[in-house]
Amino acid sequence: MNLEGKVAIVTGGTRDIGKAISLRLAKEGAKVVVNYLNNERNARSTLDEIKNRGGSAIIVKGDMTQKQDVDKLIGHTIEAFGETVHVLINNAGGLVARKTIAEMDETFFNEVVRLNLNSTFLTCKAVLPYMGPGAAIVNIASQAGRDGGGKGSLAYATAKGAVMTFTRSLAKEVGPNGIRVNALCPGMIATTFHDTFTKEEVRTKVAGMTPLRRQGTSEEIANMVACLASSETSFITGANIDINGGLAFS
Repeated sequence: MNLEGKVAIVTGGTRDIGKAISLRLAKEGAKVVVNYLNNERNARSTLDEIKNRGGSAIIVKGDMTQKQDVDKLIGHTIEAFGETVHVLINNAGGLVARKTIAEMDETFFNEVVRLNLNSTFLTCKAVLPYMGPGAAIVNIASQAGRDGGGKGSLAYATAKGAVMTFTRSLAKEVGPNGIRVNALCPGMIATTFHDTFTKEEVRTKVAGMTPLRRQGTSEEIANMVACLASSETSFITGANIDINGGLAFS
């Protein structure tokens, strides 16, 4: 999975899955552009880890739901590493809060959709002019996009389901240009996402129902991302790949 000399952008790249992806791509030789929004300390820690391991990276602050911030991200990428982008990982997103349809208003619903879907659209649209044959986009969707998610994740699951459809459609559109677009659909992964939004007893129950009898790790997601970003998977596009320990099959 050699990515030596490739330029890779990772949105939401400084915590949990995003950080693991940034570190793994750098380990494979990529020059990594690590996007973050609020936590500069995490961003600098991720940058330091990459550089301490001999990798090359920059960090760029920006809200991926805002076109001007996305354009700034691309500008910093070009300034640092040139006018070709080989890999885009759309990891920015989140649940925000667990709310039933009765509890949410239009503003909340739109916020969650923008965070997860619009961000993916904006980054892809901005990056594609700098991509050529052999380039790869990997979107981070969710098992929730397949099965509707747990209680209170209606808006999140809807957005992630849309990301999955967006992935298929964009793969058809840019495939003739030699660009691949895939997505991952993680299940229960041991991250601060679930520390925040999922009760411990629920996590234990889900892990017990999983054939592998455990939660996944951020590193396991990052391993698959690196594979999809590389030429090792050059005939895979438009796929939404389950990575959930066998809990659910597509």
